[in-house]
Amino acid sequence: MSNKILITGGTGSFGNAFLSKIINSSNYSEIKIFSRDEKKQYEMRKKFSNEKINFFIGDVRDKASIEDAMQGVDYVFHAAALKQVPSCEFFPLEAVKTNIIGTSNVLDSAVSNSVKKVVILSTDKAAYPINSMGMSKALMEKVMVAKSKKIDSNKTILCGTRYGNVMASRGSVIPLFLKQIKLNQPLTITEGSMTRFMMNLNNAVDLVEYALQNGNQGEIFVQKSPSVEINTLAEALIELYNSKSKIVQIGIRHGEKMHETLITKEEMLLAKDLGNYYKINTDDRGLNYDKYFSSGNKIKIGEDYSSNNTKHLNKGEMMDLLKTIPEIKNDLS
Repeated sequence: MSNKILITGGTGSFGNAFLSKIINSSNYSEIKIFSRDEKKQYEMRKKFSNEKINFFIGDVRDKASIEDAMQGVDYVFHAAALKQVPSCEFFPLEAVKTNIIGTSNVLDSAVSNSVKKVVILSTDKAAYPINSMGMSKALMEKVMVAKSKKIDSNKTILCGTRYGNVMASRGSVIPLFLKQIKLNQPLTITEGSMTRFMMNLNNAVDLVEYALQNGNQGEIFVQKSPSVEINTLAEALIELYNSKSKIVQIGIRHGEKMHETLITKEEMLLAKDLGNYYKINTDDRGLNYDKYFSSGNKIKIGEDYSSNNTKHLNKGEMMDLLKTIPEIKNDLS
Protein backbone atom coordinates (compact mmCIF):
# COMPACT_ATOMS: atom_id res chain seq x y z
CA MET A 1 0.00 0.00 0.00
CA SER A 2 1.28 3.45 -0.92
CA ASN A 3 1.72 5.90 1.96
CA LYS A 4 1.67 9.65 2.43
CA ILE A 5 4.51 11.21 4.41
CA LEU A 6 5.27 14.61 5.89
CA ILE A 7 8.81 15.93 6.43
CA THR A 8 8.97 18.98 8.71
CA GLY A 9 11.98 21.16 7.99
CA GLY A 10 11.97 19.22 4.73
CA THR A 11 14.07 21.69 2.73
CA GLY A 12 17.15 21.04 4.86
CA SER A 13 20.03 18.61 4.35
CA PHE A 14 18.10 15.58 5.61
CA GLY A 15 15.00 16.37 3.57
CA ASN A 16 16.99 16.67 0.35
CA ALA A 17 18.90 13.44 0.98
CA PHE A 18 15.78 11.51 2.02
CA LEU A 19 13.83 12.78 -0.97
CA SER A 20 16.63 11.74 -3.34
CA LYS A 21 16.42 8.22 -1.98
CA ILE A 22 12.65 7.71 -1.93
CA ILE A 23 11.37 9.89 -4.76
CA ASN A 24 11.03 6.98 -7.20
CA SER A 25 9.75 4.50 -4.62
CA SER A 26 6.25 3.16 -5.13
CA ASN A 27 5.89 3.02 -1.33
CA TYR A 28 5.04 6.72 -1.21
CA SER A 29 2.17 8.30 -3.15
CA GLU A 30 2.59 11.78 -1.67
CA ILE A 31 5.51 13.55 0.01
CA LYS A 32 4.65 16.73 1.90
CA ILE A 33 7.49 19.17 2.51
CA PHE A 34 6.78 21.56 5.38
CA SER A 35 9.10 24.52 6.04
CA ARG A 36 9.31 28.29 6.52
CA ASP A 37 11.67 29.05 3.63
CA GLU A 38 9.94 29.70 0.31
CA LYS A 39 13.29 30.19 -1.48
CA LYS A 40 14.47 26.71 -0.48
CA GLN A 41 11.08 25.29 -1.44
CA TYR A 42 11.39 26.93 -4.86
CA GLU A 43 14.87 25.43 -5.31
CA MET A 44 13.68 22.00 -4.21
CA ARG A 45 10.67 22.17 -6.51
CA LYS A 46 12.97 22.92 -9.45
CA LYS A 47 15.49 20.27 -8.43
CA PHE A 48 13.05 17.36 -8.11
CA SER A 49 10.20 18.47 -10.38
CA ASN A 50 7.94 15.63 -9.27
CA GLU A 51 4.15 15.62 -8.89
CA LYS A 52 4.39 13.46 -5.76
CA ILE A 53 5.85 16.39 -3.83
CA ASN A 54 3.57 19.01 -2.30
CA PHE A 55 5.03 22.02 -0.49
CA PHE A 56 3.54 23.64 2.61
CA ILE A 57 4.70 26.99 3.97
CA GLY A 58 4.41 27.03 7.73
CA ASP A 59 6.21 26.99 11.05
CA VAL A 60 6.18 24.26 13.69
CA ARG A 61 5.56 27.03 16.23
CA ASP A 62 2.19 27.61 14.55
CA LYS A 63 -0.02 24.63 15.30
CA ALA A 64 -2.63 25.64 12.72
CA SER A 65 -0.11 25.54 9.87
CA ILE A 66 1.00 22.05 10.94
CA GLU A 67 -2.59 20.86 11.16
CA ASP A 68 -3.14 21.93 7.56
CA ALA A 69 -0.17 19.85 6.36
CA MET A 70 -0.93 16.84 8.60
CA GLN A 71 -4.23 15.90 6.92
CA GLY A 72 -4.22 12.33 5.56
CA VAL A 73 -0.58 11.68 6.49
CA ASP A 74 0.60 8.16 7.38
CA TYR A 75 4.17 8.88 8.57
CA VAL A 76 5.95 11.99 9.85
CA PHE A 77 9.69 12.71 9.88
CA HIS A 78 10.29 15.65 12.20
CA ALA A 79 13.50 17.40 11.14
CA ALA A 80 12.52 21.04 11.73
CA ALA A 81 14.81 22.60 14.33
CA LEU A 82 17.17 25.38 15.25
CA LYS A 83 20.49 23.55 14.98
CA GLN A 84 23.22 26.21 15.18
CA VAL A 85 24.94 26.23 18.57
CA PRO A 86 25.84 29.98 18.51
CA SER A 87 22.33 31.03 17.40
CA CYS A 88 20.73 29.06 20.22
CA GLU A 89 23.26 30.41 22.75
CA PHE A 90 22.30 33.99 21.93
CA PHE A 91 18.59 33.26 21.52
CA PRO A 92 17.78 30.33 23.85
CA LEU A 93 14.07 31.13 23.99
CA GLU A 94 13.89 30.81 20.21
CA ALA A 95 15.39 27.32 20.57
CA VAL A 96 12.71 26.54 23.17
CA LYS A 97 9.94 27.75 20.86
CA THR A 98 11.11 25.73 17.85
CA ASN A 99 12.82 22.65 19.27
CA ILE A 100 10.56 21.98 22.26
CA ILE A 101 7.20 23.68 21.76
CA GLY A 102 7.36 23.17 17.99
CA THR A 103 7.98 19.45 18.49
CA SER A 104 5.09 19.24 20.93
CA ASN A 105 2.84 20.86 18.31
CA VAL A 106 3.93 18.36 15.64
CA LEU A 107 3.40 15.37 17.93
CA ASP A 108 -0.01 16.56 19.14
CA SER A 109 -1.15 17.14 15.57
CA ALA A 110 0.11 13.71 14.50
CA VAL A 111 -1.69 11.97 17.36
CA SER A 112 -4.97 13.82 16.77
CA ASN A 113 -4.80 12.88 13.08
CA SER A 114 -4.02 9.19 13.82
CA VAL A 115 -0.65 9.25 12.03
CA LYS A 116 0.79 5.72 12.15
CA LYS A 117 4.31 6.69 13.22
CA VAL A 118 6.39 9.79 13.92
CA VAL A 119 10.21 9.73 13.87
CA ILE A 120 11.87 12.75 15.49
CA LEU A 121 15.48 13.62 14.59
CA SER A 122 17.77 14.46 17.51
CA THR A 123 21.48 15.02 18.04
CA ASP A 124 24.40 13.82 20.14
CA LYS A 125 24.38 17.27 21.77
CA ALA A 126 21.22 16.15 23.61
CA ALA A 127 23.33 13.73 25.69
CA TYR A 128 24.96 15.51 28.64
CA PRO A 129 24.00 18.86 27.06
CA ILE A 130 26.09 21.95 27.84
CA ASN A 131 24.62 24.42 25.33
CA SER A 132 21.12 25.72 24.60
CA MET A 133 20.81 23.77 21.38
CA GLY A 134 21.62 20.48 23.13
CA MET A 135 19.40 21.29 26.09
CA SER A 136 16.43 22.08 23.85
CA LYS A 137 17.00 18.89 21.85
CA ALA A 138 17.23 16.87 25.08
CA LEU A 139 13.88 18.28 26.16
CA MET A 140 12.50 17.57 22.69
CA GLU A 141 13.32 13.89 23.29
CA LYS A 142 11.74 14.03 26.76
CA VAL A 143 8.57 15.54 25.29
CA MET A 144 8.38 12.70 22.75
CA VAL A 145 8.93 9.99 25.38
CA ALA A 146 6.42 11.55 27.80
CA LYS A 147 3.72 11.81 25.13
CA SER A 148 4.42 8.24 23.98
CA LYS A 149 3.38 6.95 27.42
CA LYS A 150 -0.08 8.48 27.16
CA ILE A 151 -1.25 7.37 23.70
CA ASP A 152 -2.65 4.24 22.08
CA SER A 153 0.15 2.36 20.30
CA ASN A 154 -2.40 0.79 17.97
CA LYS A 155 -3.11 4.26 16.56
CA THR A 156 0.18 6.20 16.71
CA ILE A 157 3.79 5.36 17.59
CA LEU A 158 6.27 8.09 18.56
CA CYS A 159 9.98 7.25 18.33
CA GLY A 160 13.25 8.96 17.52
CA THR A 161 16.81 8.92 16.28
CA ARG A 162 19.91 10.55 17.66
CA TYR A 163 23.02 11.02 15.55
CA GLY A 164 26.32 12.86 15.50
CA ASN A 165 27.90 15.15 12.92
CA VAL A 166 26.41 14.69 9.47
CA MET A 167 29.25 15.51 7.12
CA ALA A 168 28.78 18.64 4.97
CA SER A 169 25.34 19.39 6.41
CA ARG A 170 24.34 22.99 7.04
CA GLY A 171 26.52 24.57 9.72
CA SER A 172 29.01 21.70 9.95
CA VAL A 173 32.75 22.30 9.85
CA ILE A 174 33.51 20.60 6.51
CA PRO A 175 31.92 23.30 4.30
CA LEU A 176 33.98 25.89 6.22
CA PHE A 177 37.20 23.91 5.69
CA LEU A 178 36.41 23.52 1.97
CA LYS A 179 35.84 27.25 1.61
CA GLN A 180 39.12 28.00 3.38
CA ILE A 181 41.02 25.54 1.18
CA LYS A 182 39.57 26.99 -2.03
CA LEU A 183 40.51 30.51 -0.92
CA ASN A 184 44.02 29.34 0.09
CA GLN A 185 43.32 30.36 3.66
CA PRO A 186 44.47 28.60 6.85
CA LEU A 187 42.11 25.96 8.24
CA THR A 188 40.91 27.25 11.62
CA ILE A 189 40.37 24.45 14.12
CA THR A 190 39.36 24.91 17.72
CA GLU A 191 41.39 22.09 19.32
CA GLY A 192 43.19 19.41 17.30
CA SER A 193 42.50 16.52 19.68
CA MET A 194 38.76 17.26 19.84
CA THR A 195 36.74 14.30 18.47
CA ARG A 196 33.44 14.17 16.62
CA PHE A 197 31.27 11.31 15.34
CA MET A 198 31.28 11.11 11.53
CA MET A 199 28.45 9.94 9.30
CA ASN A 200 27.30 10.96 5.83
CA LEU A 201 23.77 11.90 4.83
CA ASN A 202 23.09 8.39 3.53
CA ASN A 203 23.88 7.02 7.01
CA ALA A 204 21.44 9.53 8.52
CA VAL A 205 18.72 8.47 6.09
CA ASP A 206 19.40 4.78 6.81
CA LEU A 207 19.05 5.40 10.56
CA VAL A 208 15.73 7.20 10.15
CA GLU A 209 14.40 4.44 7.88
CA TYR A 210 15.50 1.83 10.42
CA ALA A 211 13.55 3.69 13.13
CA LEU A 212 10.53 3.89 10.83
CA GLN A 213 10.57 0.12 10.26
CA ASN A 214 11.50 -1.00 13.77
CA GLY A 215 10.60 1.74 16.25
CA ASN A 216 8.21 1.05 19.09
CA GLN A 217 6.65 3.52 21.48
CA GLY A 218 9.15 5.97 22.99
CA GLU A 219 12.30 4.30 21.65
CA ILE A 220 15.35 6.22 20.40
CA PHE A 221 17.77 4.70 17.88
CA VAL A 222 21.48 5.43 17.55
CA GLN A 223 23.71 4.26 14.71
CA LYS A 224 27.15 3.01 15.65
CA SER A 225 29.52 5.49 14.05
CA PRO A 226 33.27 6.07 13.92
CA SER A 227 34.77 9.35 15.07
CA VAL A 228 37.75 11.44 14.07
CA GLU A 229 40.09 13.94 15.67
CA ILE A 230 39.51 17.37 14.14
CA ASN A 231 43.21 17.64 13.30
CA THR A 232 42.98 14.38 11.31
CA LEU A 233 39.90 15.66 9.47
CA ALA A 234 41.71 18.87 8.50
CA GLU A 235 44.81 16.96 7.35
CA ALA A 236 42.67 14.58 5.27
CA LEU A 237 41.00 17.47 3.43
CA ILE A 238 44.33 19.22 2.82
CA GLU A 239 45.77 16.04 1.30
CA LEU A 240 42.66 15.31 -0.80
CA TYR A 241 42.82 18.77 -2.35
CA ASN A 242 46.62 18.84 -2.54
CA SER A 243 46.38 22.12 -0.66
CA LYS A 244 49.13 24.22 0.89
CA SER A 245 46.78 25.59 3.56
CA LYS A 246 48.15 25.54 7.09
CA ILE A 247 46.23 24.45 10.17
CA VAL A 248 45.71 27.15 12.81
CA GLN A 249 44.37 26.30 16.25
CA ILE A 250 42.09 29.04 17.64
CA GLY A 251 40.85 27.49 20.90
CA ILE A 252 37.58 25.93 22.08
CA ARG A 253 34.53 28.12 21.60
CA HIS A 254 31.79 28.67 24.16
CA GLY A 255 29.32 25.78 24.26
CA GLU A 256 31.70 23.22 22.71
CA LYS A 257 32.77 19.88 24.18
CA MET A 258 36.05 18.08 23.62
CA HIS A 259 34.11 14.88 22.89
CA GLU A 260 30.45 14.24 22.06
CA THR A 261 28.26 11.52 23.57
CA LEU A 262 25.59 9.57 21.70
CA ILE A 263 24.40 7.48 24.67
CA THR A 264 24.98 8.44 28.29
CA LYS A 265 26.16 5.98 30.94
CA GLU A 266 22.70 6.05 32.48
CA GLU A 267 20.97 5.41 29.14
CA MET A 268 23.26 2.45 28.44
CA LEU A 269 21.38 0.67 31.25
CA LEU A 270 18.29 0.80 29.04
CA ALA A 271 20.04 0.38 25.68
CA LYS A 272 19.95 -2.76 23.56
CA ASP A 273 22.74 -3.62 21.12
CA LEU A 274 21.19 -4.38 17.72
CA GLY A 275 24.42 -4.90 15.77
CA ASN A 276 24.78 -1.75 13.67
CA TYR A 277 22.51 0.20 15.99
CA TYR A 278 21.68 0.79 19.61
CA LYS A 279 18.10 1.11 20.81
CA ILE A 280 17.48 3.23 23.91
CA ASN A 281 14.36 1.81 25.51
CA THR A 282 11.97 4.03 27.42
CA ASP A 283 11.76 3.30 31.14
CA ASP A 284 8.61 1.62 32.45
CA ARG A 285 7.71 4.13 35.16
CA GLY A 286 4.11 5.23 35.27
CA LEU A 287 2.68 8.31 36.96
CA ASN A 288 2.37 6.29 40.19
CA TYR A 289 6.09 6.05 40.90
CA ASP A 290 6.17 5.90 44.70
CA LYS A 291 8.03 2.59 44.62
CA TYR A 292 11.02 4.27 42.95
CA PHE A 293 11.71 6.16 46.16
CA SER A 294 12.41 2.86 47.91
CA SER A 295 13.93 0.71 45.14
CA GLY A 296 15.89 1.33 41.96
CA ASN A 297 17.96 -0.28 39.25
CA LYS A 298 20.81 -2.31 40.74
CA ILE A 299 22.71 -2.75 37.48
CA LYS A 300 26.21 -1.27 37.64
CA ILE A 301 26.65 1.85 35.50
CA GLY A 302 29.40 1.37 32.92
CA GLU A 303 30.75 3.49 30.07
CA ASP A 304 28.90 5.94 27.90
CA TYR A 305 29.07 5.73 24.09
CA SER A 306 31.14 8.72 23.08
CA SER A 307 33.33 9.99 20.24
CA ASN A 308 36.28 9.37 22.54
CA ASN A 309 35.70 5.61 23.02
CA THR A 310 34.35 4.57 19.61
CA LYS A 311 36.57 3.65 16.63
CA HIS A 312 38.81 6.55 15.58
CA LEU A 313 39.38 7.01 11.86
CA ASN A 314 42.92 7.49 10.63
CA LYS A 315 43.71 9.96 7.84
CA GLY A 316 43.31 7.41 5.04
CA GLU A 317 39.95 6.19 6.38
CA MET A 318 38.77 9.78 6.78
CA MET A 319 39.79 10.56 3.19
CA ASP A 320 37.75 7.59 1.94
CA LEU A 321 34.72 8.78 3.90
CA LEU A 322 35.10 12.35 2.63
CA LYS A 323 35.03 11.08 -0.95
CA THR A 324 31.39 10.02 -0.40
CA ILE A 325 30.35 13.70 -0.10
CA PRO A 326 28.89 14.78 -3.49
CA GLU A 327 30.65 18.17 -3.55
CA ILE A 328 34.04 16.65 -2.81
CA LYS A 329 33.41 13.82 -5.29
CA ASN A 330 32.65 16.42 -7.99
CA ASP A 331 35.69 18.54 -7.09
CA LEU A 332 38.06 15.57 -7.28
CA SER A 333 36.67 14.35 -10.60
